[in-house]
Amino acid sequence: MLAVTEAAADAISALTAQRGLQDEGGLRFAVHTRDDSQDALALTVAPGPAAGDEVVTADAGAQVFLEPRAAEYLDDKVLDVEQDTQGQINFTILERS
Repeated sequence: MLAVTEAAADAISALTAQRGLQDEGGLRFAVHTRDDSQDALALTVAPGPAAGDEVVTADAGAQVFLEPRAAEYLDDKVLDVEQDTQGQINFTILERS
């Protein structure tokens, strides 16, 4: 199952609060097939899980919703955040060690 770091949970809580979704909302990962037939992982802020989504709740209460194909892909991964040179926070997927 996807693990969520404390920093990522804090970032998810901040995002959902900004959108008025702090109680039920979370990040949602889904796999989409692009025009070139390659699969891509898409990330959105969602008001709640879609039917069939796996729900991961971090220790801090932040939620991540995983579409079934995304859940399979992210099963052995860790969701974290990193700050770029402009100070922007970006979500990153790491291999579990």
